[in-house]
Amino acid sequence: MSIQSKLNRFKKHLVPEKNAASLPIDKPSHRVHVPQLKIWEDFQTTPYYFEEDYCLIREVAYPLDELWGKYRFSELYEVMERWQQMKVHHPLASEGLNPGDLLFFDTETTGLSGGSGNTIFLLGSSKIDNDEVKVKQYFLPQPGSEIALYHYFLTQVNELKNLVTYNGKSFDWPQVKTRHTLIRDYVPSLPAFGHYDLLHGARRLWKHVLPSVRLSIVEKEILGVFRENDVPGYLAPMLYFQFLNEGDPQLIQGVMKHNEWDVLSLITLYIHMSKIIQNDLPVTTAECFELARWLEALGETEMALTKYEEIIQHDSTESIRAKKAAAFLYKKMKKYDRALKLLEELCEPGLKDEGPWIELAKLYEHHKKDYEKALYYAKEGFSVWKSKKRLLKHKANREQREFEKRIERIEKKCRF
Repeated sequence: MSIQSKLNRFKKHLVPEKNAASLPIDKPSHRVHVPQLKIWEDFQTTPYYFEEDYCLIREVAYPLDELWGKYRFSELYEVMERWQQMKVHHPLASEGLNPGDLLFFDTETTGLSGGSGNTIFLLGSSKIDNDEVKVKQYFLPQPGSEIALYHYFLTQVNELKNLVTYNGKSFDWPQVKTRHTLIRDYVPSLPAFGHYDLLHGARRLWKHVLPSVRLSIVEKEILGVFRENDVPGYLAPMLYFQFLNEGDPQLIQGVMKHNEWDVLSLITLYIHMSKIIQNDLPVTTAECFELARWLEALGETEMALTKYEEIIQHDSTESIRAKKAAAFLYKKMKKYDRALKLLEELCEPGLKDEGPWIELAKLYEHHKKDYEKALYYAKEGFSVWKSKKRLLKHKANREQREFEKRIERIEKKCRF
């Protein structure tokens, strides 16, 4: 690169940041050849020229009343309005935000590993803008064009407030940061923003009921999104390399459609998860239990107990788990009477779990000072424990000593 070209690059960074996002997309002083431009344009894709280079930008729009799986995109307004009314501390809460403040984001890369050897060749996003959903994709036509790609992308998202991704905290955005580090002297800085990673919510709610929480499976099983003629994500790197060798845009169009559907499904998934948390749609007892556990982990104790109590009213496998979880929570809150009632219900014959017996022994010994009942529950719990086989001998020996020590201590208290 000539010294003049380097100076020109640094000169561009003297533009005040407030004007960076509005830089015009001008053609360079001399013609930059874009192979197969007509095919790209027919695919709603146009070049963005930057100095002696370019990247490709694809834009498509959907009406807000478009049905994507179970929901219309317009329902994002409803769930975000509901978040404004709820006083709950939750990672998906969007209090104080408008639908247009969320950028749903996904990338396609040359591999699944991290590090500088992995290149992002497609940045995809969807966003509500002017009463429609706009999908915008930034494509890398050749590895040497990253400066053009990130220059345009970062000028477009410099006012980004909140990113919504699926595994974006662990993969997509760290990859963007890695690539940015390599060219940061030539492109705008990365914006600061809030981040909603929907993968964590999917794991919380469905990891025990779905074979996998990959987005494609969550789409089909939970959201009712069924793709036709979709290019599997694992083929994306191979198709990109083939495109680099052959230059045929049609090789990569399927990958771009796949990415487009991903960022649209993120809108639907955010709507669905929000409705579950907001209690605005029917859920299974399994989903209700996992939601209660999630709320408990977040410190939303009252909401968690409400969910546990709902499950307890149903005769299901989750009702036993809900009783145990609620009992422990009531005990933690020093609501001992309700904790005792639930724990006693868990001490029915056939339920081979010594946990409730131990907790009852503790409650009667330390809080009710009823040592006869404490001794009864301690001994019965020990019997339940002995009826079960154990693989780890050192753990079994420790637990046995704890039982014997507790029984001996309570027996002494009974004598006085």
